[in-house]
Amino acid sequence: MTSGTFPSASRDGGVTSGIGKRLPPSPLHSGCSLTRRSPRLGLTGDGLERSAPLTPYLTLRYVPEDCKDKIVSDEDVLETLLKIFKALFINDFTRQMNILALLPEVKSTYLELLHLQPSKSKITFSCYESENMFSPEELLFHTLGFSITRNQSSLVSAGTGVFVTRGFVPKGAVVAMYPGTVYQKYEPIFFQSIGNPFIFRCIDGVLIDGNDKGISKAVYRSCSRRDQLGPFHMSDVSWLTPVVQNPLAVGQYVNNCSPDKAANVCYQEFDVPECFPIELKQYLPNVTYSHDIQSPLRCVVLVALRDIKQGEELFSNYYTIVN
Repeated sequence: MTSGTFPSASRDGGVTSGIGKRLPPSPLHSGCSLTRRSPRLGLTGDGLERSAPLTPYLTLRYVPEDCKDKIVSDEDVLETLLKIFKALFINDFTRQMNILALLPEVKSTYLELLHLQPSKSKITFSCYESENMFSPEELLFHTLGFSITRNQSSLVSAGTGVFVTRGFVPKGAVVAMYPGTVYQKYEPIFFQSIGNPFIFRCIDGVLIDGNDKGISKAVYRSCSRRDQLGPFHMSDVSWLTPVVQNPLAVGQYVNNCSPDKAANVCYQEFDVPECFPIELKQYLPNVTYSHDIQSPLRCVVLVALRDIKQGEELFSNYYTIVN
């Protein structure tokens, strides 16, 4: 997968564009001023803007043409998402009755699954008479072996960060998702981008606005309501609130690495396949800006670069190079 035309940092501090054109040395090394995020480090615009206050902040993903752009396969990502989403669905079984009434075959499948797993059956069937038994964080731990949460970052003045609160994250595991509205390269995002430190640029130029406040929040809610099909929600809006339904949907709060805190996760694009179960789409924390987009829904997951222990904070590289 090619990198497009956005620039990459070179060893001597200069910048090489995606088409091989040599660009002037980075202002970070030349003493010029560069508007950038702090502590969520990211280049503004195309990485070369000088003091342009309205230029959007971007987290860039760059992959050299001779390198792999995925740490784990799409099949592995899909398997993980289905595993945790099915657990969330079963844990909240009582609230799924309107959906299951329209999907008798799906209902039968889940009931068979419950009968095959007695321990979960006992928990789930008790949900007919009570609320769901586990919090999303607890369910994440019981399903994938770890839980994560937002908390004050260990970096000075870095604001909110994301920590592994329980369990153990093995290398190559999907540890979080980057929520937000998905914009194609040609779609308007200027006003949403002003002062917005949560815009992520994918390899192919697709943008994801992970801001849970202001106009970004309003746009996401509007698009989510637009896509709803009767009782079927095509996306998750809970990441816009303090209480998330999908416990993985906190990836926008993962801070950039520093000289003392090396990156332990990296970003990876994932396009949701057409075969994705409709009853589980309610947990996808992304929505397309335009309703008539024919391409698959773009998601971005964060993958562990090494084993991550309980208590560690997650750090990414906002200018990712995947080897």
